[in-house]
Amino acid sequence: MTLSRPHAVTRPLGRYKWLALFVLGAAISMVSMARAQDTDVVISHGYSFYGDLKYGADYTHFDYVNPDAPKGGEISVPFVGGLDSMNPYNGKGRAHLFSIYHYESLLGGAPSNVALPADVYGEAYCLLCETVEYPKDKSWVIFHLRKNAKFSDGSPVTAHDVVFSHNFYLDGGLKSAAEAIRKRVLSVEALDDYSVKFSFADGITRRSLVESAGGGPIWSKAWFERTGAQMSDDWRQQTPVGSGPYVIESADLSRSMVLKRNPDYWGRDLPINVGRNNFDTIRLEIISDDTAAFQGFKTGLYTFRTEGDSKKWATGYDFPKVDQGFVVKAELPDGSPPSPTGFIFNLGRENLKDKRVRQAVALMFNFEWTNESLQYGLFKHRASFTQDTPLMAQGLPQGAELAFLQELGDVVPAQMLEQEAVVPHTSGADRLLDRRNSRAASKLLDEAGWTVGEGGKRRNADGKLLRLDFLHQSSGSPTLSAVIENFVSNLQAIGIDAVLEKVDDSQYTARERDRDYDMIFDQYGAFLGTGTGLQQRYGSEAAEFSLFNPAGLASPMVDTIIDVSQKVETSEEEAIAMTALDRALRYEFFMIPLWYNDSYWVAYYDQYEHPETIPAYALGHLDFWWFNEEKARKLRDAGALR
Repeated sequence: MTLSRPHAVTRPLGRYKWLALFVLGAAISMVSMARAQDTDVVISHGYSFYGDLKYGADYTHFDYVNPDAPKGGEISVPFVGGLDSMNPYNGKGRAHLFSIYHYESLLGGAPSNVALPADVYGEAYCLLCETVEYPKDKSWVIFHLRKNAKFSDGSPVTAHDVVFSHNFYLDGGLKSAAEAIRKRVLSVEALDDYSVKFSFADGITRRSLVESAGGGPIWSKAWFERTGAQMSDDWRQQTPVGSGPYVIESADLSRSMVLKRNPDYWGRDLPINVGRNNFDTIRLEIISDDTAAFQGFKTGLYTFRTEGDSKKWATGYDFPKVDQGFVVKAELPDGSPPSPTGFIFNLGRENLKDKRVRQAVALMFNFEWTNESLQYGLFKHRASFTQDTPLMAQGLPQGAELAFLQELGDVVPAQMLEQEAVVPHTSGADRLLDRRNSRAASKLLDEAGWTVGEGGKRRNADGKLLRLDFLHQSSGSPTLSAVIENFVSNLQAIGIDAVLEKVDDSQYTARERDRDYDMIFDQYGAFLGTGTGLQQRYGSEAAEFSLFNPAGLASPMVDTIIDVSQKVETSEEEAIAMTALDRALRYEFFMIPLWYNDSYWVAYYDQYEHPETIPAYALGHLDFWWFNEEKARKLRDAGALR
């Protein structure tokens, strides 16, 4: 995996009361929006598609932060694997999220991937901008920048930097994203030094336009002109300046990266930043494999670990520092929908185009045995792309969802309307090979023309072997490796020529981007609403090369649902469309869904504190947690930390 990714998690349905109300159309607290003399133009301190914002223009801080959180101290986290770039935007190397942590956007939250605010969905608030202005038809948007915003070198952030950043990305950024932007954004122009206007194409959905325009990184035009750096560079020797609360103090991609809080940060007193960015230093330790990384945590090489390995969580945290209370082991609630993680089929491979083959392969994965024997029974089996939310398709399509699907016409297979939403098969937990499922899988393969022949191997009528190359990263979790190895063993048992290929980080990245695999352990993006990002992840628009669509899914039905969802006018209609999308994605069967739990598993040296209530959409350990100097001193005095 090229960037740090959280393990797939979710929460009990009860924590979705707010979304249930949203789906039912109950009112979310409205904020008063200043309107220009033209009543068709809205001027606001934030943006949401329906115009609803939780936080009014006079908000002083987000509800979930501690506005009095002290500043200071260090937090350090690991990265497992190898890195070779400080530029994730050109799609060439392996870069960590920390390489863009010092950039800011017009609207808060992007590009550093921090959910902001972390307690509501689908809202964005001004950061580099002071106000956002747009007409009701959302044909354009103007961002009015804060005149005190500065890059870390002291130069002002201006509208000209915004225009430069937009064009700079289009000229050399990730192909799928750049092409999507070109289709949607007609022009970007600086109206003056501190006002920039984005004009959008006619005849396209208004979804995601404003927040996407306000969500890109803003770079210094002067810095690039002075240095001559290009988007094609890896930026290892000279990293572009940003305007954020942290600057990159050092970056040795073979060992560590250090972010230092900028004492001259221009935006430290903004309401959007109160109670946030509390650590003086954020350090990343780069470690070759997960076993070494865990040992490093026990010795104090780094101080905060999010755990994704069930075996380690169940048995590994019995070392003395935990027993002595120096290290805290905790399960904290996570309100995000579980990441759609699974074994993903490369639909571009000829032998995987037949859904019966994919279904047969899936039947050979024994979740129940895997969970009990390798994962200590700690997980649940994910079924949906909107798992445990009111948007999760269940049973037969009925009522408004059925009507929605019927109105789409022939693009929706009749079979999907007549069968219940696809759910994972069940297997016996007592043995790895479930004989009932292996018989069903063999029958499907026989029907698809892959019969057992010489040497017990399956071949088609032309004598071609049914081969499956499963690509895996050698530096990954030993538990995940064991899961895949046992799955491959089951596939071989029914005559599939399945091969597990463990490769190093650089090979993995190259082959992942080239889709040089039959199957891979990867993930898609979860969704709670519609937006143009759905085309990137699930649509045909860039299916041949999008890094966000590792299966290469290109389904006319999915495309149509996404397109219609972006034209609805109410939250109720949007929810119906998203439920239909979940049903359609499961029907297309391009992934074997795996596991999830309802908590963050975290372990950390007892020198950090967090708000009593963790917001729904972020753990926030790098965002709104803080350092307790007194606790840290006790750890040092006891010799628990260096």
